[in-house]
Amino acid sequence: MIERLVIFGVGLIGGSLALALREAGAVREVVGCSRNADNLREAQRLGVIDRWTTDIAAAAEGADMGVLAVPLGAMEPLARELAAAWPEDSPLTDVGSSKQAVIDAVGSGFGGLPRAFVPGHPIAGTEKSGVTAAFPSLFRDRLVILTPADATNPLATDRVAAMWQAAGARVEYMTPAHHDRVLAATSHLPHVLAFTLVSSLANMSERDEIFHYAAGGFRDFTRIASSDPVVWRDICLANRDAILEVIGQYQADLENLRAAIEGRDAATIERSFEHAKETRDRLCDPADAQLDT
Repeated sequence: MIERLVIFGVGLIGGSLALALREAGAVREVVGCSRNADNLREAQRLGVIDRWTTDIAAAAEGADMGVLAVPLGAMEPLARELAAAWPEDSPLTDVGSSKQAVIDAVGSGFGGLPRAFVPGHPIAGTEKSGVTAAFPSLFRDRLVILTPADATNPLATDRVAAMWQAAGARVEYMTPAHHDRVLAATSHLPHVLAFTLVSSLANMSERDEIFHYAAGGFRDFTRIASSDPVVWRDICLANRDAILEVIGQYQADLENLRAAIEGRDAATIERSFEHAKETRDRLCDPADAQLDT
């Protein structure tokens, strides 16, 4: 049982976590904190949080679990304000999509990484954002990756893992560097491609006709281009090196396909598509409609 959970940044992820823990009877009080009082009032009206404050120190008082659910670019300023206020032994975690960047930001803000800080990343989301999009089943049977540092208190890690399990998630562990490489390929690159494709088509002279005749495949592929641009701007900058590496690999593969099409090389085209189909059918669940963020 979490006596007092504080969520810094009550949006889709933080709000859904609060709702899931409420549904599971795993939390007594949820406190919301951000700079947006209107959003916090809405979160309270929706029953996502019990009370709210825009004062970070006041939010931290008496907390026994905290979740940093703000964009990556806001992590360090938030950590700096939390440093003097967060209870030393209370677990603190995050939901950021780039783990080394979060570790660096929190360590810088606190003047050293707190032993109770457990970096985490729920592999779940939708293209919608904000607390009005939150729902309690978001994490059910979804993965949450924890990347504790060498100095992280194991008891804090266990409590954070138990929180996510209470929300319905499956918990796995990685090093921060491995997490960032894997997620650059499986989550960050697809978002970059979706954003870029929609932007590229929008700049074409026939754009109205293109979008008018867009079929289901186009809509499915580009759905994630409706995700929060600020969140994904920060992810691109935070995980810059790993994302650039997978973009380079994708560019090389795309150039090989372009050359095959230009040369009317039907066998190469078919082999590439067949390999992609076999891999997708073998490794991915076609019924899984949620996003990985």
